[in-house]
Amino acid sequence: MAKTALIAGVSGQDGAYLSQLLLGRGYRVFGQVRCDAAAGKARLLELGIARDIEFVVLDLLNINEMRRELDKLCPDEIYNLAGSSSVAQSFDQPMIAVEINALAAARLLEALRHANFACRFFQASTSEMFGNAIASPQNESTPFRPRSPYAVAKVFAHWQTVSYRESYNFFGACGIMFNHESPLRSRRFVTRKITAELTEVKHGRRQRILLGNLGIQRDWGYARDYVDGMWRILQQQKPGDFVLATGISTSVRTFAERAAATLGMPLEWSGHGPSEVGIDRKSSRTVIEVSPTLFRPAEVVATVGDARRARSELAWRPSVDINGLIAMMVEADERRLLENRPLD
Repeated sequence: MAKTALIAGVSGQDGAYLSQLLLGRGYRVFGQVRCDAAAGKARLLELGIARDIEFVVLDLLNINEMRRELDKLCPDEIYNLAGSSSVAQSFDQPMIAVEINALAAARLLEALRHANFACRFFQASTSEMFGNAIASPQNESTPFRPRSPYAVAKVFAHWQTVSYRESYNFFGACGIMFNHESPLRSRRFVTRKITAELTEVKHGRRQRILLGNLGIQRDWGYARDYVDGMWRILQQQKPGDFVLATGISTSVRTFAERAAATLGMPLEWSGHGPSEVGIDRKSSRTVIEVSPTLFRPAEVVATVGDARRARSELAWRPSVDINGLIAMMVEADERRLLENRPLD
């Protein structure tokens, strides 16, 4: 009999790729959405799998509704990918970050504790929980020092999952995932903002792009690899927590340079701090400017992960390096622009 999975947050980048992976493995996939609107399914449509998913309109802030729906579905696995995933946005809307990233996870866990079926639960944790870490690279034992409302909420959900696992003999596992990107990433995130907007600059749709702190560094990987890691985590005999990361950190400045070079716009930099600009050496045009309004109130300077446990116990490894990732994202954004098929 085929396994069943419920993906909370099915319409996001990770939800779309995870759905595709599970469908390919013969799963019956239920996808949690907040409303049954086609507008929120663009990524699933792009992958050609929207018709293969059974959508479930479910309010993750209503525990009674959640319990009724879970008892109807009885999934073998639940992947909690729902949430407000923008760190920057969480400073402007901290209560939303807490409600969706912390309390919704707590309600899911409590609903499962009272469920009449056995289920494995995956919590999408994040490298943002480490903050400005006291050790580098960061692994499963590195202390958390969150520096944003988003990260604080994620720490709560992470430890709540661990607490339920230890208190109720519950299969709850966490993937502490470092930044993972793809052509399906939202343009609210700096990587996709760079690839999409530089493509528009190349084709004359905009003059330049605005970025924040060019010096911050992140361990960026490919989202398909990370959803494979999620699945592997839930297939273990015992639940546990695993860092998923490439082990290589790249600055926003370098990411932008490589994206621009892929588009045939080799950059040189001029100025420092808020006055720094990126200039296309071929045309002598300024194509990147720094905007102080895009700096966060508290910034995590650099992250880099140690995924040795995942490599050893899950046989998990990244398949795409940073250069391959940038090329993939640029190619997709240029194709969409020329075909007039925007993706937010």
